[in-house]
Amino acid sequence: MFVWYEKENMKVPVKVWLETKEDLDETCVEQAYHLSRLPFLHKWVSLMPDTHAGMGMPIGGVIAARGVVIPNAVGVDIGCGMAYTRTNVRLEEIKDIMTGNGTMVQAMIGDIMRNIPVGFSHHKTPMPCYTLDRAFDEMDRYEEDGELLGQMEAGYFQIGTLGGGNHFIELQADDEGFLSIMIHSGSRHFGKSVCDYFHQKAREINIRYYSQVPDEYRLAFLSADSREGRRYLNWMNLSMDFARENREKMMLAVKAVMEKWIGKYTDLNLEFSEDINCHHNYAALETHYGEEVFVHRKGAVRAENGELAVIPGAMGSYSYVVMGKGNPESFCSCSHGAGRRYSRKGAMAAFTAEEVILDLNRQGVVLGKRGKADVAEESRFAYKDIDMVMDSQKDLVVPVRRLRTVGVVKG
Repeated sequence: MFVWYEKENMKVPVKVWLETKEDLDETCVEQAYHLSRLPFLHKWVSLMPDTHAGMGMPIGGVIAARGVVIPNAVGVDIGCGMAYTRTNVRLEEIKDIMTGNGTMVQAMIGDIMRNIPVGFSHHKTPMPCYTLDRAFDEMDRYEEDGELLGQMEAGYFQIGTLGGGNHFIELQADDEGFLSIMIHSGSRHFGKSVCDYFHQKAREINIRYYSQVPDEYRLAFLSADSREGRRYLNWMNLSMDFARENREKMMLAVKAVMEKWIGKYTDLNLEFSEDINCHHNYAALETHYGEEVFVHRKGAVRAENGELAVIPGAMGSYSYVVMGKGNPESFCSCSHGAGRRYSRKGAMAAFTAEEVILDLNRQGVVLGKRGKADVAEESRFAYKDIDMVMDSQKDLVVPVRRLRTVGVVKG
């Protein structure tokens, strides 16, 4: 970890869990500099080892703000995060079994794709959703923001869907050979609508009251005690709950697929354990260094002492289950993944779809993806080396399990 601080220009230092400033891309440096000049930050800006440029604030960034919330410091996919569960079945016990739909892994990946909408797809009919049912029962918390109410109705069609981009469902094997399920997804269009709506509200308020934060920083803020700030927090928490339930619904569907195929072709007694469901895009009121502050984690996971979290790599590489060390310098946070080396367009220019598919084939990874033309966007080569990222945050987390991709579903 290194500290970057220009006392004459920056109000707080920037602590980066990498070796030198040269490890940061130019836009990430600029965004971190803008963060360091915010008048309401507590202590410093923390950048995790997977950090890279985002919208307004770097992804892999953590800040603690006094009395304010910044929609773009949470991000557009509010509540995006990871779900994980481990099984008692070893890959060796099922990988060579042939079904009417190919190998056991191929059959399960195909079934997952048939049962869980991916990309821009959603359910044809509304699905049960206890989060949205509760929200409609508490409509007085949301009715003032009428422009967003349609998202609540649409959410019934989106709950239990994966989305696209870097979201995935993976079947994985740990170093002991046991199969696991890992899911990366968020609040779908629901959270994006909330972020965009309240970022615009914050911009209007900041301009009206001559904010010290320039509009071009894209870090417009809301006082947490203001009417708009309280409303944003209501909608943000609703988006987080929706994202958590979204992952729960998909996890139940994947478990059912595993139970179906393993039950049909083996006499193994399939069991699930070690469930984790954690966010990596949100803000929360926490106490750090004796002060109550709103900790914004944008592409960062809470890692309190003894707390379990999930840090994915990229398809075809390793992922990790970790235990937090509760390091106060990172505001008890760690990386949320490997972090991009190439933008999506950059990855498409650097790697061909054929190269990526051949790489997965060589590793025996089953890929479930309807359109493969853009598969290079999510190539493991488009991301940083996950093991280098893990090495850079030894003071933040302890690895508990290492997992490799066996099969992957992408949007």
